[in-house]
Amino acid sequence: MINRAAVILKYKAPFIKWVNDADLYKDDLGIDIESANQDRTVYLIFEDDAEKLEEWISLNFKQLFESELEDWYTDESLWPKKRNRKLFDEWFEVQCHSALIDTVDSKIIDDEI
Repeated sequence: MINRAAVILKYKAPFIKWVNDADLYKDDLGIDIESANQDRTVYLIFEDDAEKLEEWISLNFKQLFESELEDWYTDESLWPKKRNRKLFDEWFEVQCHSALIDTVDSKIIDDEI
């Protein structure tokens, strides 16, 4: 067990609509919600924050929101102008998992260092 919890944001239909509407190339039919949610980013947070998840989300939703938007389009002019908590809740389902077990017997390495 590690002393973290995992937060995963699952896309809802309004987010997928934005992804497809913002697509500058429109060469394909776009992405569907099932495909978009197959491989999601996992955000590790402190275990204590998982116990007060709503408070943690309220303090961190802007960073989460922008991270998810940037994963799709780095051009910020394509992003919604009002990135408030209401829109965040409309676009994402928040899942939190507090039991994380590290099954690998090796050091965790930060690849950005």
